[in-house]
This record gives sequence, C-alpha cells and structure tokens, in this order.
Amino acid sequence: MPTTVVITGAGAGIGRATARRYGRRGAHVVLVARGEGGLRAAADEVAALGGRALVRPADMADPAQAEAVAEAAEREFGPIDVWINCAFASVFAPFDQITPDEYRRITEVTYLGFVNGTRAALARMLPRDRGTIVQVGSALGERSIPLQSAYCGAKHAINGFTSSVRTELLHRGSRVRITLAQMPAVNTPQFDWVRSRLDRHPMPVPPIYQPEVAARGVVYAADHPRRKQYYIGASTVATIWANRLFPALLDRYLARTGYDSQQTNRVPATGEDNLFAPLDRDRADDRGAHGAFDDSAHAHSLQEAVLRHPVTTAVGAGAATLAAVTGIRRVRRFGAAVVGSR
Repeated sequence: MPTTVVITGAGAGIGRATARRYGRRGAHVVLVARGEGGLRAAADEVAALGGRALVRPADMADPAQAEAVAEAAEREFGPIDVWINCAFASVFAPFDQITPDEYRRITEVTYLGFVNGTRAALARMLPRDRGTIVQVGSALGERSIPLQSAYCGAKHAINGFTSSVRTELLHRGSRVRITLAQMPAVNTPQFDWVRSRLDRHPMPVPPIYQPEVAARGVVYAADHPRRKQYYIGASTVATIWANRLFPALLDRYLARTGYDSQQTNRVPATGEDNLFAPLDRDRADDRGAHGAFDDSAHAHSLQEAVLRHPVTTAVGAGAATLAAVTGIRRVRRFGAAVVGSR
C-alpha cells in the first residue's frame, strides 16, 4: 500500500522538496499551504514522479482548517501514515519594530500551526496506535539570533511542545512516534517574500544548504522516528554545541555580527509579503523549492549523509563531535558560519 503523507508548507522550500521525494516513492501526498499556485505546481511534480497528490489550501493557524485537512486526507487516501509540519511565517526586524499583530501572526502560524497539525494527526493515529509526526524545526530553536525574535521564539516553543507530547506517548505505551528534524540555513523562497524592515535584502547566514538536503533529512526522520531529534547539516550540530559550550561568546559575537550577516548588499525588496496572505495565488506565482542563493548553497551535507547510511554509533557521534569542534572554531574566528535560518 502506498504511504499517505500530509505535508504542511508544501508549496515551496523544504515542504516542496519533501513532497517531491515522496512522489518518487509513489506515495499519496496531501499538499497543504495557503497559496494555491505553489500547491498546484507541486501536485504536478508529485504526479510526474509517480505519486498521487491532493491539494488542500489551508491556513494551519486555524485549528478547524487543520482538522479539515486531516478529514480530506483520509477521505481521499485512507489512514494518514506520516504528518509533516513545515509551515511557518516570519518578520525580519528588531523586536521593537515588530507589531503585536505581526508577532501574533508569526506565533499562530509557526508554533500553533504545528500544534494544530499535531492535534489533527494524533486524533487519527492514536486510535489506530500507529503513525509518525515529523516537526521541521531549526537550529534557531536552540540558539536564537537577532532580527528573528518571533521566529526563534516559535521554534523554541515547538521543541518544548514536542518533548511534552513525546513523554505523554511514552506514558501511554503508544506506538505513534513524534520526532524533530532541526534545520540549518536553507535556500528557500522565504527571503524574497518575507516581511522585512532591514536596510538591505535578507539572507540566510552561511553555510547555506539546498532544500533537497533538508528534504532528505525530513524523510529519513519519518522513516526512523525513534530518535528524539535529528540535526541536519554540520552547521546545525556546530551551532547547538557551540551554544551549549560557549553561550556568552556566541551572544557577544551575534550582537556584533548578526545584523550584517543576515543581509545582502542589495537594496531590500519592495512590494507585497506573505505574512497575512499568500503571494502564490496562481501557477504564474509559483516560486518552486529554491530561493535566490543557488550560487552559494550546498547540495550535499556530510553530516546528513552520515545519518542516512548504516554506521556505528561511535562513528556517527565522532562525526557530529568533529563538526561541533569545527563550528566552535568558526564561532571564534567568523561567528556567522555556525548560525542560520531556513
């Protein structure tokens, strides 16, 4: 039987790349996002790769819409096997320049959207005692950076929420699994359509990875959900360990470099953003999976490859430790090399 997968935030970026991977597997893929243009294009890709797609435009900040997605998914394809929460919103600005309405919106989409999706999935998985939920997190859920306080706060909240749900599932002896895939900086379209009050165009902090690297990590986490969380990209490992070992050093360095390292030399984009309404209203607006940083983004990650291949625990731990040590050295010398945002 084909796997039935629900992917939120499927119209672009990591969600879009993940949908393609499941399409290659011949899966039944339920594509969820606010913008219909990206979803329709993603559905075409899934079908061309051998899967079946169901397009469900929805705002995951609304629990009723999340529930409607789950109902439609099971009505069309049967029991949901995997639910992937990937939708998010953000604003690039200092905290005191983000309005209460903007903060509320970011939190509702980026945090409560995951809560709503998890609730809808568990309502169906728990009675069957099977299923997997993958939360697409971020290194910024453990190491915050300037200019993204709302996004960082929401990602921190996802970590706490997921840990709590995991312990409840363990208490019940449930075979339903929930895991986190923590992401590095990823070349997604968000930097072209995010709301920003920066002097220059926003960018992810290098090293930047392509969405396909992130998607491979997400699918691997779905296939092997017993671990609490997965770190995708050596920079994610390095960022988290550097924060644990040298938090004060990282604070000072980010205070000094975190503004410039998140901006290009270009003037800021003008026009609409996607905070309160989608920009991909029809196929002509489709942005695909990639953003504007193809020239500097990595298509492969040694650390992510280690995760996906059978190696001993010691070797895997050694690779992660080496990545962390390398990252810590970069913090001391370059700082920006070990932090990022998708």
